[in-house]
Amino acid sequence: MLTQLKRLLFDESGQGLAEYGLILALIAIVVIGVLVAFGDKLVSIFTTITEEIPE
Repeated sequence: MLTQLKRLLFDESGQGLAEYGLILALIAIVVIGVLVAFGDKLVSIFTTITEEIPE
């Protein structure tokens, strides 16, 4: 029983996937923050570009 508990305690097989998930979550938070901070400016830029394109 004690050996099984030690094996579960020191098992690192799922750690890599969890770390990638945390990195992905951090990137998503940063992207959302940038979009919130610069959202109005981006809308203005895309509106100007759209108005300048001839039909």
